[in-house]
Amino acid sequence: MKKKSFITPKDKKDWFEFTTQPVKLYDKDSSFEKNNINEETRKLDLHGYTLDQANYEVRKFIEKSFQDRVRKLIIITGKGLRSKVDNDPYRSKKMNILKNSVPEYIKNNIELNNKVFKISKADLKDGGEGALYIFLKTIKE
Repeated sequence: MKKKSFITPKDKKDWFEFTTQPVKLYDKDSSFEKNNINEETRKLDLHGYTLDQANYEVRKFIEKSFQDRVRKLIIITGKGLRSKVDNDPYRSKKMNILKNSVPEYIKNNIELNNKVFKISKADLKDGGEGALYIFLKTIKE
């Protein structure tokens, strides 16, 4: 025997109010970005760098920014559209692109990974697919 579900008039009223007058829901990501980031944002452009050069510069950039208590970084990697890896059959086109290798480098480097709170794709105004946001943790005193 199947149980009938009964919806009370109050439930109907609440549901109607919820769907017709949506309340702004709490967004923890935007809240973090707006409230916990100081005004300074640093930017690093890696166009033209080799993978080794880019990794070296990213490491220096993150360590210096962490020491200076900057919390939001923008790293411009480019999209890899002009990469010359097509001519070399021994190199992976997808993994040689800096936009893929920079986050992997950070995640695999224990010292850097301990300083990073979050890595995400940048907004279109900051470079979109060709850039990353890196949010750093705070220094514990």
